[in-house]
Amino acid sequence: MTGLPIQFVIHEYAHARAVLEAAARTGVAVTLVSAPGAVRTGGAGWWRELVSHVRNTVPHADVTSILDCADEPGMALAAIREGVEAIAISAPDDTLIRLSDVAAQSDVTIRTIDWTQTHDLAGANDPQAMCENLLREMTGSVAKPDALG
Repeated sequence: MTGLPIQFVIHEYAHARAVLEAAARTGVAVTLVSAPGAVRTGGAGWWRELVSHVRNTVPHADVTSILDCADEPGMALAAIREGVEAIAISAPDDTLIRLSDVAAQSDVTIRTIDWTQTHDLAGANDPQAMCENLLREMTGSVAKPDALG
């Protein structure tokens, strides 16, 4: 365990809520990661609102979020303007330097997503149970009495 938040790829609000409820029950920090290139499909406004809403719904979870902007600097700038917390982008170094400057002025972080270390909730039959089991397994914790509902 590295001490870094455990990253979950989410595709919809129900996934985000399952992750945050599991995080709140287990006391484990998590990161919500959008699907690859989600800035193109869902958009930065959708992501910002989804994260804001789920944080308000499950306020006791320790959560950060990253919107993947693929290789699109224009979309990354739009995400920065929308006020998302953090973005990931694949771009040449000179572009990253310029985006980093703009992001810093807007309190947005540019992060890297290691897709091999994320847990994708696509196709999960029971996202809530999957998240709780994974968080307990990764941290060596045991279920709290109220964790199963």
